Amino acid sequence: MTAPLIHKSSTAPAEGPDAAAPAPPVATPGPSRERRRWSGRSRKDFVVFLAMALPNLVLIGTFTYWPLINNIYYSTLDWTLGSASATVVGLQNYVTFFTSEDASKVLGTTAVFTVITVGGSMMLGLLVALALNSKVRGTTFARSAVFAPYVLSGVGVGLVWLFIFDPGYGVLAWILRGLGQQSPQWINDPQLSLVMVIIVYVWKNLGYCAVVYLAGLQSLPRDVMEAAALDGANGLRRFLNISLPLLSPTTFFLLITTMLSSLQAFDLIRIMTPLGNGTSTLIYEAYLQAFGAYNRAGYSAAISVILFAILLIITVLQLRFVERKVHYS
Repeated sequence: MTAPLIHKSSTAPAEGPDAAAPAPPVATPGPSRERRRWSGRSRKDFVVFLAMALPNLVLIGTFTYWPLINNIYYSTLDWTLGSASATVVGLQNYVTFFTSEDASKVLGTTAVFTVITVGGSMMLGLLVALALNSKVRGTTFARSAVFAPYVLSGVGVGLVWLFIFDPGYGVLAWILRGLGQQSPQWINDPQLSLVMVIIVYVWKNLGYCAVVYLAGLQSLPRDVMEAAALDGANGLRRFLNISLPLLSPTTFFLLITTMLSSLQAFDLIRIMTPLGNGTSTLIYEAYLQAFGAYNRAGYSAAISVILFAILLIITVLQLRFVERKVHYS
């Protein structure tokens, strides 16, 4: 009799001395130890973050956001500055401003002042930066002289230029009388007073734009400019087709900073035209309403909130649409 065949499964372990021993199970680290290790590190990093950032966050919240919230609340009040009582009027202060005859004048003056000062400072600053970028003697002194007005006190600059523009005894009036001409009434004429303040503001701030543009010009890749010169492109063509597009991040930065600064210009207007004769921008109108002859603190707060909304909208629009045309190399 033959013994029955026994069929072994392929998965059965092999027998004999040459058979490989089964692999021991791989021990995986428990998730609790790994979690504890990373959680301890995360807690330490979080404590360091709080130690570094919390003082700044407290200062920003105390001196920036809390006054902003209070100002929005004050804009809903009919409150005379110094009075112990106030009446809640809701949005009436905003309605009063936009329906008043002075609203169009104030908004128009703000727009004219901002557009001309921003455009003038940036264009003249770029031209000055191109001149300062040349390798000639005295450029270091010229750069310091151009930037110096920007760091000077606005009050001091306003007083000096007020003496220059004074139609009676000013330096400009003295020069014009020597030429047989009469000095314009810079201070008394509303239109000329706005022109006077714009001239002084552009003179004071073009040094800032010039220094920033100069830094941008010195960071341009030299190989690209040399290759364009070898291809026969003249200086104007290299500037328009190469330098200016590569300076778009600098231009975008200056556009935001100078526009925010111009919309908040106060010191020169306060010194040169104390009554705001033709120079009442939004921020100066808010000052006159609160601390002038009106003492309308709630109405002044509403104008300040309107200015804040305009600043926010302009910044968002610039970041949303203008930045698309910026070329980051």
